[in-house]
Amino acid sequence: MAFTDFLIYYPDRDPEKISEVEIKNYLLYLVTEKRVSASYQNQAVNAIKFYLEEVCGNDRNTYYIDRPLKESKLPTVLAEEEISAILKAVTNIKHKAILYTIYSAGLRVSEAISLEITHIDSKRKMIVIKGGKGKKDRTTLLSEKLLLILREYYKSQRPKKYLFEGQGKERYSASSMNKILKAACIKAGIRKKVSIHTLRHSFATHLLERGTDIRYIQSLLGHNSSKTTEIYTHITKTAFERIKSPLDNIDI
Repeated sequence: MAFTDFLIYYPDRDPEKISEVEIKNYLLYLVTEKRVSASYQNQAVNAIKFYLEEVCGNDRNTYYIDRPLKESKLPTVLAEEEISAILKAVTNIKHKAILYTIYSAGLRVSEAISLEITHIDSKRKMIVIKGGKGKKDRTTLLSEKLLLILREYYKSQRPKKYLFEGQGKERYSASSMNKILKAACIKAGIRKKVSIHTLRHSFATHLLERGTDIRYIQSLLGHNSSKTTEIYTHITKTAFERIKSPLDNIDI
């Protein structure tokens, strides 16, 4: 398919006579105009190389293309006061338990919907995450306040296997969890564009702002690399509070 697209781009040309400059121009077209994925770019390069080198017997060559830098966006984070307003806006005990759990433990939505009752270790004050991202198990925090909410929730709902169950006792859906959060944000007057993952970002940022070592935060989040966790150093409120604008040092 990738090589067919290349031939279509030069419909009246013998592919063996297409120059290196023309090949690079085609690859640049894929990047700048078609905006194809890096994976497809590699497929195109490999397809062209295979034809010219293996089929036509040409010398091996390397084609360099200047790929646009990947966008680097900082995650949306809610202030502690905003988290408080959201949690206070929820009255349904099940909905409250869901949002408390995700924020207080820094869970991904996939981890929240997969939580089973047996994963809550009340004696050790831990939540066990089974088969998280990368199929890795880990433990995270079990808040004292969350434990009280979960006990109230369990008495009221009596889930069978999964901590949060929908109709038919199946796992609760990710879309339903996002709807709960968005409804709570509207009620609390929060206008930021948020998703369930925003609670996880906020969890990590608030821990960092309160002085938790980034290595512990990495472990709680289940990040393989500390570089992934370090993004939160760019958005902590405390970091900005320590730095004064030069304007504030000027006598005006």
